[in-house]
Amino acid sequence: MKVRVQFYAQLRELIGVHELEIELPQGATVRELLEKIYARGPALRAHDKSILIGAGLEFVDRNYKLNPGEEIAIMPPVQGG
Repeated sequence: MKVRVQFYAQLRELIGVHELEIELPQGATVRELLEKIYARGPALRAHDKSILIGAGLEFVDRNYKLNPGEEIAIMPPVQGG
């Protein structure tokens, strides 16, 4: 199955693209998705503990099972002022 991943803020700069389409096995989790992303952009791994993952309008954890065609957002922690 394919999922589309969008990167925001400094994470976009670290991976060098705004968006990726990634092929994963059916039933894959966010954790598996992140491993594929880190293989492509190893600099992102340093941010693993702090990044936020969005699926649709919800934040999800690393155990969230992805759906075919889903759009996933990879974001730095939200900061306010």
